[in-house]
Amino acid sequence: MPGKTVASIVSVKPDWNSRIPVASQYSSNAVSCGARYWQRVDFENVAGNLRESFRAIAGSRAPGEIRELPGVSIASAGVTFQMFNAAFLSAPVPTEADLARRIMLPSVHFNARGLEWAYWVCDDWLEAKARRRSRQIFERHGLRHSVDLPGMVAERILPPVKPLPKLEIRRVGDRATRDAFCAIGSVCFHVPVPWFREVFDNDYVWDRFIGWVGYADQEPVSTAATVMGGGAVGVYNVATMPEHQRRGYGETVMRHAVAEAQRRHGIGRTILQSTPAGHRLYERMGFRAVTNVAVYAS
Repeated sequence: MPGKTVASIVSVKPDWNSRIPVASQYSSNAVSCGARYWQRVDFENVAGNLRESFRAIAGSRAPGEIRELPGVSIASAGVTFQMFNAAFLSAPVPTEADLARRIMLPSVHFNARGLEWAYWVCDDWLEAKARRRSRQIFERHGLRHSVDLPGMVAERILPPVKPLPKLEIRRVGDRATRDAFCAIGSVCFHVPVPWFREVFDNDYVWDRFIGWVGYADQEPVSTAATVMGGGAVGVYNVATMPEHQRRGYGETVMRHAVAEAQRRHGIGRTILQSTPAGHRLYERMGFRAVTNVAVYAS
């Protein structure tokens, strides 16, 4: 997991030509340093938990691999669905040349295994110049931009703004709940169901990737999952079948999943990567965007 960088507050010399009192200058700098520190902590929560979610999946599979390279983490499930053969930045990237090097490292790894793969990039790892040129650099190395996902953090989940529907919510474990979880994910994320089953159809993955399925009148309608890591509860696979959307089912299952994770682990901070469809809901629940996660695919 990446270490947290603590911002230091240096002494401030008086500027006798300034109208701002010295104490105010010091206070302003202290606030600025504090804001940068907490922004760094927040985005590292997102980055760390995201990597941990992929490690939970990769570590559950015989062909899976988890590797740490200089400045790069690899968590590969060794599956057809390339998004789960993943690389991540694990340290700041100061220059364009350094970014190119960190693309080449996992590229060699995955090419040697004949796997399609994806790079999940928290933009805040990139210094300004490298960030501005990042899309072109990835494309130059054969990785096309797939999606941008706002990384969001909530210190606590706010109460619902309106009553939520009653659902029977079952933890994923047996054949029926696994099939339901994969079927809903396949439809909502536009991925062939055999690809989903290849990732999730084994006993071990559900030890750390805790999944839930919500049932309305015995019909599976919605899913959510949680992973612990990076000092936070991570929320994943929030999905509702299209014909059952806009009824509060996704929020109900998600709230249940988060509450169970917080009860078991005593951690209140929660992170997720938002889709456009869910962004307003997550803001109402108390989440705020702290970074952008850009996904590039081979």
